[in-house]
Amino acid sequence: MLNSYFVAEPTNVEPDIQQTLTVFERWKDDFVSWVMNSQTWEVMLVALIKIAFITIITRLAIFVVHRMIDHAMKSKDHARINVNPRRLFTVGKLLKNMISLVMNFIMIMFILSVFNVNLAPLLAGAGVIGLAVGFGAQSLVKDVMTGFFIIFEDQFAVGDVVAINQFQGTVEMIGLRSTRIHSWTGEVHIVPNGNITDVTNFSLNNSIAVVDVSIAYEENIDRATEIMKETLEKLPEQNTNMVKVPQVLGVQSLAASGITIRIIAECKPFTQAVVSRLINLEVKKSLDEHGIEIPYPKMVTYHRQEQGGPTHGA
Repeated sequence: MLNSYFVAEPTNVEPDIQQTLTVFERWKDDFVSWVMNSQTWEVMLVALIKIAFITIITRLAIFVVHRMIDHAMKSKDHARINVNPRRLFTVGKLLKNMISLVMNFIMIMFILSVFNVNLAPLLAGAGVIGLAVGFGAQSLVKDVMTGFFIIFEDQFAVGDVVAINQFQGTVEMIGLRSTRIHSWTGEVHIVPNGNITDVTNFSLNNSIAVVDVSIAYEENIDRATEIMKETLEKLPEQNTNMVKVPQVLGVQSLAASGITIRIIAECKPFTQAVVSRLINLEVKKSLDEHGIEIPYPKMVTYHRQEQGGPTHGA
């Protein structure tokens, strides 16, 4: 009785094999009929022509856009003297890669549509992935996009003197992620590009140095003005930062102890402090040589006698 449990039941192996062979034969017949059908080759030929046309149009579009980027980068390179060629090359390469990626993705979508592939699930999946990346790296994406437009629009370059937010100094490095500023007191500020809201560039145009010189009321204004003009005509030879000969505008104000004469000088970008100090030094020397007195506070005292009227004294 126990041996009855170990007796194997008979299996129908041969019918299963026969059924498998039948299915295989049916698939082979279907494949042969599909290959021998002339309509199949017509459809494949049309599909290949469409794929070739889509590929050629995509490559042509990529080539044209790349040439436009190269032309734009060359114009940026010639627009400024202190632009970094390596930075422009990096931006151009990055932009080319982005354009190629987008165009190739569009090309693949068109090729799949030729084979009647449903693109809705693929586009939905790509949208979900992009949304997830956007939420997970908002700060990084913001920094990179801002840095890209700073470089592409040439808002400032390495070596420019700028004021970014509350920091002011010379730009040492511009990256897609952050910008490094070296202040004149020695501090190095690293600012994420996404936090840059206000930028003032002092290196794009010439600066104006404004100097106010005061003389005493007792001096002759015309003589003092002529002395200043003669002195200022020689300054551009001493300092190459001056673009033009400084001009004496005239009397700016009448103060309590003297007359203020204003001088302006056009100079190279962000050199107005150096030029102002030079003008003050040379004008002071010239006025001293010609005996023109600089005003200073004066006090007048009155001495009164016990008898009689007051006696004046200074």
